[in-house]
Amino acid sequence: MSEMSGDVFKALADPTRRAIVDELTDRDGQTLFELCGRLTMKHHISSSRQAISQHLELLEAAGLVVARREGRYKYHHLDTRPLREIVERWLIPREPEQT
Repeated sequence: MSEMSGDVFKALADPTRRAIVDELTDRDGQTLFELCGRLTMKHHISSSRQAISQHLELLEAAGLVVARREGRYKYHHLDTRPLREIVERWLIPREPEQT
């Protein structure tokens, strides 16, 4: 397993980070303020903006979130490419190896 997929598993191990990924799946390109509001209303997660920002940084480090600045706003987008390695490793059938 590559280092990147290890980071993905670590990032997705936390329920708050999984909720953030769920929110970005539902509505991509949200600001920190929008994410905090949706996490509070839909998931009853009342973490501080600083805590959610730290979760977003970890998701970015794992390659699952890409941030884009536009003026004074920072928009967060989901990037599912790191999940492909995991899917390709275990979920896509492969031909048996010839011995």
